[in-house]
Amino acid sequence: MISDCLVEAYKRDGVIVVPEVLDQNTLHRVRTALAELIAGAAKVTEHTDVYDLEPGHTPANPRVRRIKDPHNVHPIFDEIVRSPAVIEILTKLIGPGLRLHGSKLNMKSAQYGSPVEWHQDWAFYPHTNDDLLAIGVLLDDCDLDNGPLLVTPRSHMGKEVWNHHGDDGCFAGLIDPNLIQDEIKRAVPCVGKAGSMSFHHVRALHGSATNTSNKPRNLLLYEVAASDAWPLMGVKDFASFDRRLLAGPSVITPRLSEVPVRMPLPPAKRQGSIYENQSGAKKSYFTRVA
Repeated sequence: MISDCLVEAYKRDGVIVVPEVLDQNTLHRVRTALAELIAGAAKVTEHTDVYDLEPGHTPANPRVRRIKDPHNVHPIFDEIVRSPAVIEILTKLIGPGLRLHGSKLNMKSAQYGSPVEWHQDWAFYPHTNDDLLAIGVLLDDCDLDNGPLLVTPRSHMGKEVWNHHGDDGCFAGLIDPNLIQDEIKRAVPCVGKAGSMSFHHVRALHGSATNTSNKPRNLLLYEVAASDAWPLMGVKDFASFDRRLLAGPSVITPRLSEVPVRMPLPPAKRQGSIYENQSGAKKSYFTRVA
């Protein structure tokens, strides 16, 4: 699925886009499942274990900004990350042993889809080594107008982790934009046709703006780790941990690397999702729709 040149680009820049990995039949199945999930949001009035709701959501006018853990919600989302094409790409980028760390489906509806402030995924879930990445599956055609994922090349190689804590000392899930102006200027958009996938390193700096266009931008995200990368916050259920293996045998010997770590503690005052974590920040970069 990917050339050696793309593998080298990932190692150098920490981000690549692979065109149209999913076929039209799979996209149709995903969109059907997603439509059913959105319809189901009419039955809820607040965040749940499945739904993270946009401000202004009502049962009469459902507005969903995230489906949580979609691989546990509908089989199509688990099927995609375990597909031969995706495993082939992941093996070239990370190695033969692979584990799914988590998943989410961020929905940016036309005219109001919420932004995500600048951050590093590594700040949320540091591991014993940093052979981790996020896959962004474009479920809609994505261009500069509908809030694409923005990633800063080579930002994954820094010797430190940017501070994601607020003035109160609690984890806030974002970086003060005044500290990263140069990095923001160098960011590149991950755009492409529906079915394309972006891959960005766990330490790569990224964010995305509000969708102010008339087009939706739904992005299915998977966080994948090398199987010998263990979360520093601990493993609560080893059986569940191993069920998320995508390739390779069970591993009980973590690989330790000298990587910069800043723990996401004390925890954010607002829990539930990155949107909630970031909602209490005094400084933001992206404009939000009222």
